[in-house]
Amino acid sequence: MMTGQIPDQLPPEPQPRCVWVCQHQSCQRQGSEQVLAAFMGADLPEGVTIIPSGCLGQCSTGPTVRITPDEIWYYRIQPSDVPVIVEQHLKQGTPVQHKLNPRIHLSFVIGH
Repeated sequence: MMTGQIPDQLPPEPQPRCVWVCQHQSCQRQGSEQVLAAFMGADLPEGVTIIPSGCLGQCSTGPTVRITPDEIWYYRIQPSDVPVIVEQHLKQGTPVQHKLNPRIHLSFVIGH
């Protein structure tokens, strides 16, 4: 039943999905430039933006890829991982479990 009242808060606008690919020195030494190029050349869903980023603070597990607003962090990404991330995560909405950064996604580490 409509009351004619305006709600106190409107529902939040959906946030666009961004893929942050670290381009800092240690990630670059591990091939992050090629990872960035693979994402840039991928068949991405509409509304996904690829962003080369500065250091994401995960230098020992790079190349690092962070997907927002999902807050999914992938580690040791290689260009061959990109099609799986695009298809499974960006298109189907299911994170790629075996590439989740265990320092951030603790449930992956403890098996939940």
